Amino acid sequence: MKPMNERYKILFESVEIGPKVAKNRFYQVPHAMGSGNDMPNTRAAQRGIKAEGGWGVVNTGYCSIHPSSDDRPLPFARLWSEKDIASHVPMVEAVHEHDALAGIEFFHGGAYTANRHTRMPPISPSGIQQKVSELMDMHLTAPKVMDKKDIKDLIQWHVIAAERAIQAGFDIIYCYAGMGFLPYHFLHPTFNNRNDEYGGSLENRSRLMRELISEMKEVAGDRAAIAVRMSTDELLTFKSESSESEAHEFFEINGEFPDLWDIKMSSWFKECPSGRFAESGHMEPYNSFVKKLTSKPVVGVGWFTSPDIMAKQINDGILDFVGAARASIADPFLPNKLKEGREDDIRECIGCNICASCYNQGIPVRCTQNPSMGEEWRRGWHPEKIKPKSSDNSVLVIGGGPAGLEATLSLARRGYSVAIADSNKELGGRINMESKLPGMTSYKRVVDYRVNQINQLSNVDVFLDNTLSPDDVLELGFDHVVTATGSAWQPSIMDEKSAPVLIDKTDTIFTPENVLNGCELKSPVIIFDFDYYYMGGLMAEYIKDLGHEVTIITPFDKVSPWSFNSNEIDEIQLRLQEKDIRVITQCRIKKVKDSSVKLIHKVSHEETDIDRGSLVLVGYRKQNDSLFSDLNSREEDLKTSGIKSLQNIGDSNAPGAVVHAVFAGHLYANTFDQEDNCSDDNFKLEYPVIQ
Repeated sequence: MKPMNERYKILFESVEIGPKVAKNRFYQVPHAMGSGNDMPNTRAAQRGIKAEGGWGVVNTGYCSIHPSSDDRPLPFARLWSEKDIASHVPMVEAVHEHDALAGIEFFHGGAYTANRHTRMPPISPSGIQQKVSELMDMHLTAPKVMDKKDIKDLIQWHVIAAERAIQAGFDIIYCYAGMGFLPYHFLHPTFNNRNDEYGGSLENRSRLMRELISEMKEVAGDRAAIAVRMSTDELLTFKSESSESEAHEFFEINGEFPDLWDIKMSSWFKECPSGRFAESGHMEPYNSFVKKLTSKPVVGVGWFTSPDIMAKQINDGILDFVGAARASIADPFLPNKLKEGREDDIRECIGCNICASCYNQGIPVRCTQNPSMGEEWRRGWHPEKIKPKSSDNSVLVIGGGPAGLEATLSLARRGYSVAIADSNKELGGRINMESKLPGMTSYKRVVDYRVNQINQLSNVDVFLDNTLSPDDVLELGFDHVVTATGSAWQPSIMDEKSAPVLIDKTDTIFTPENVLNGCELKSPVIIFDFDYYYMGGLMAEYIKDLGHEVTIITPFDKVSPWSFNSNEIDEIQLRLQEKDIRVITQCRIKKVKDSSVKLIHKVSHEETDIDRGSLVLVGYRKQNDSLFSDLNSREEDLKTSGIKSLQNIGDSNAPGAVVHAVFAGHLYANTFDQEDNCSDDNFKLEYPVIQ
């Protein structure tokens, strides 16, 4: 173990949070993990692994304190009754086992929550509902205007929940006044137009906050610290007669009330943008002023991936704690690695927001960089430890993309002798091409981390610029063979059932690989995009940056519609608009002509001709599985050559996102030597208790 780098020592200083002491400045802020009360073991293992990795504070995601704040169908946590306490205990114990503080984030959504399950009317300061365009967040019930009894009830719900949280063992208890949730709406002049003592001036609008904090501190005493999480970006835009902004005035009035301030933004899309649209430290304009106005510790986030930026936030007096969600997911052991002088071993977040997308889909959080995330309890996976080999067998991995790299690294860590062969001159596969696209350079971290780790291992041989035939594979003498040979975009449009239809390639019809390999494009360039994810929009940006006139056509209501889940959809539309890229929605290509395409509208069935020079087709990827198929058909030859198992993984098995390829490589490495030789190995399920 090397000594810790001197410049990171400040990150390991202890910090007082009211009656509690955090052992260091690494603070896993509250963030949803997609497990809620329904999966207490999954939640405990996810959070416990971060405490084991050295995070000084580990918080829950949002936890509803009352049935009038019901966020179904999303998997929120709750503390509605005494019976809910027990589900939180495993997480607290898992965090405490590693000398970290456990925090819980109370949540009352107010007008935001539809209460679909409890069927209670939403409540709000003035009955104003914030309208949204996303179907998942729409609801048809207008909120009830809160009277004085409702306000007293809200305070009492926080008090009761605080006592329950303390019984569960939590060290830090949050009041959540961020985003569009109820305490925040009291602070916001748009949503609070009351004319009583809870409305009007900012001092009045923040009265509820002071009462909540005071009552929660009264019940907590020295048993727990009380934190407030709030959004500042909109308050910073509101004028104040007595201060620089209402945000500044708020902290001048209320700065000393809680034990800790956790600063966020009013929109998750703004606070947690993907790496394509944000720089590390992007939250600084919204949190850097707070420490000047309070003596209490301040935590903030900002897609911190570099320890140098983390230390700078502390040294510059911006934050007291380095807040992280995504960095703690990508590498739960980031703090310990810094402490041990192993900063080069950190698995840096790539900002893909697959973690956010999982929550938005109501499933446990997963991670492109860290395939063990979400699998800690049900499969027993650990981000830094892996079971030892069960034999002295050797393994040949064919394909150096994300699946092949992860399989190679994990197999080698288990102790197997591994060779990885790739037909290209460098490892990386699809990442090497896609990282050329606008904003995608952080994806190279998927390759860089794995190549760096592989280069430190003596039991891996790397063979580049090496195309293997089936006969080559049979003659090499490996015990196990896995193909990870990727996939390729196909020249295809789609029929009326949205099924892909292959068309003949010409010298004006291209796929994304052709474009990235430098094909000759002619304006105007038409992109037909019926892929849900990022490639179509990125192709449009890339080709526009080459100087071409670009039109992107999609059968969906928006370009890249799935990217709503990854908090990218608005930024994608904005980027296309900024670059003057024409967008045509709800249309598919009915016919490709020599210098035009015939479109048909999904709803009206109206047909339109659009002129084109080149046509780029983005929608259907086909697995490159010919090597696997050939080998798999030669059963006797496999036996004669001594190959005990042959498997096909990643995009060459089922094309998907990078996260799927990395997971496939990790799953293969963990399971290829099991008796059933089955990649869909059994995993544990959590079952509710029937009462």
